[in-house]
Amino acid sequence: MPLVQIKGVGDYLTLQQKQEIIRKVTDAVVSVEGEGLRPVTWVIVEEVTPGAWGVGGQPVSADMLRQMAKGS
Repeated sequence: MPLVQIKGVGDYLTLQQKQEIIRKVTDAVVSVEGEGLRPVTWVIVEEVTPGAWGVGGQPVSADMLRQMAKGS
């Protein structure tokens, strides 16, 4: 029974984006482990409070991620 946990900064992804990640990650897992495991493949998207997640000693916010995603 595969379990995939994805953690990210809260308030960044929309509900629709989270659902798309769940679908695509499930597809990736069953493409390797077998289609029969689709009904028991769990994908959990967990949000960490903005500012409580840091990289390189600096807190990361949803706004920072949006700027990075734009390529700026």
